[in-house]
Amino acid sequence: MTVSLRNFKAKEALPRMLADAAIVQLAAILSLCATFAYYLYGHGAEQWSREFFLRELQARYLQQFPTLAVVFLLVFAVTGVYTRTRGYSVRYKWPVLFRACGLASLLYLSVSLLIDRDGLFPRSTLVLLPLLTSAGVVGARWLNYWLETTRLVASSTPAATTAVNQQAPVLVVGGAGYIGSIVVRKLLDRGRRVRLLDKLTYGDSAISDLFGHPNLDFMIGDCRNIQDVVRAMSGVRDVIHLAAIVGDPACAADDKNALEINYAATRMMLEIAKGNGIERFLFASSCSVYGASESVMDEQSQTVPISLYAETKLNSERVLLEAKTDTFHPVVLRFATVFGLAPRPRFDLVVNLLTAKAFQEGIITIFNGDQWRPFIHVDDIAEAVCQTPTCPIERVSGEILNVGDDRLNYTLSQIASLIHTEFPSTRIENVENADRRNYRVSFEKIHQRVGFSCAKTVEDGIRELRLAFEQGRIADYKAPLYSNLAYLKTYGGVHANNQLDGEVMAAFSRSLGNLDMATAEDAGVKPGVAASALSRSKA
Repeated sequence: MTVSLRNFKAKEALPRMLADAAIVQLAAILSLCATFAYYLYGHGAEQWSREFFLRELQARYLQQFPTLAVVFLLVFAVTGVYTRTRGYSVRYKWPVLFRACGLASLLYLSVSLLIDRDGLFPRSTLVLLPLLTSAGVVGARWLNYWLETTRLVASSTPAATTAVNQQAPVLVVGGAGYIGSIVVRKLLDRGRRVRLLDKLTYGDSAISDLFGHPNLDFMIGDCRNIQDVVRAMSGVRDVIHLAAIVGDPACAADDKNALEINYAATRMMLEIAKGNGIERFLFASSCSVYGASESVMDEQSQTVPISLYAETKLNSERVLLEAKTDTFHPVVLRFATVFGLAPRPRFDLVVNLLTAKAFQEGIITIFNGDQWRPFIHVDDIAEAVCQTPTCPIERVSGEILNVGDDRLNYTLSQIASLIHTEFPSTRIENVENADRRNYRVSFEKIHQRVGFSCAKTVEDGIRELRLAFEQGRIADYKAPLYSNLAYLKTYGGVHANNQLDGEVMAAFSRSLGNLDMATAEDAGVKPGVAASALSRSKA
């Protein structure tokens, strides 16, 4: 309840509260009408004349209006109807709304018995009230969802797409990576001019076939280098920031560089972007910022990052969103757990790794199989990244969007079953350990705001990986190229180019300790993770 009230934003909630108040009043009137109609026409009681009915309806309604309005809206507020459940899909939202309506009805009955027992609604009315109110509030939200989706489809016209194509180039920082290489391809396929900035830490194999494309401006550079970033942002209007040391193990192995690239470089790029008049700044974050939870998490849920990687992402989110102005519009995209084939495949991702083991070794090990995770195909992530800049700016400016699909929330045991279906001879071993991170995520908000939903299933990803193995496109999934951590340990290449870059990153990192302490209580962050890493980086 405390978290729900803390996340309450009156300006956003007021229209919904007014609509819900009207629905509650309408439900009360209809419930009374149904009760009186039953006695008037069903029993034919002489005392139940139309005049008596209208008089009683007016009297009881006016007596109960203040209590009804206060009780229902208060219960809706404390149960999270106006905060944490806003982004839930209907299948997750309606149980919450039904429970809230039932609780509000019971509370109303208790309050009315204490205040005005004589003016209490009839018992049949009290039975109908929560049912009609539930139908009304769920129906209103479904209608709003349908109208918003219809408007999105109508706004996606060829004329709008043509206008976008005439804009300045879009800068993709980290465009040679696992996700970025697909984002660049999709943007080019849409006719966009693309500027790609990448240090090529993992080589150029993911984008080498794009060299020479007339709409691609390729720049080798480091997102920590001021000159590289200023040069890359010159003349562009939109920035897609995908550069990062990705994953908990890779960040933990080199926390100094993780802080520089994942947090300090973002702060520097933010300042340069604002100075260059950049309009949209898309930042790739992660659903891992939610930590562990038994609930379905949405964009307003409490964040409890339990790794350096997640904490650097969350801190970067904050500085970006705080920098929002009328001319600078940051958008945070929290990616679900990615899988699938890409120009540079990765096998340090759970679905890809288990598929590779099933194909080459015939045995997979599942740790704590009842853990939930949200999954998404890498091609779908890239599609969401490409769709978001074309969305009307007022729909996404300063917003956090979970990127995924409610249908792709799976337990690890369910993932194992899907792999077993594709590889029937595979043996599954289940192991229990202390790592029980468990979370499901709602992705309704990005569906409503952007019109995005996933096109590929987990089964699709497993099959395409199997085909790649069978065709010999992947010889050894254990090769360092296919793992961020293994590649960095084998080849390095992630350190800053010179001492000046390191000093600039240290300057942008200095506020991290204060930022952690100031916001830890509000967001549920464990500030010791980044703070201890920062102190080690200074030593």
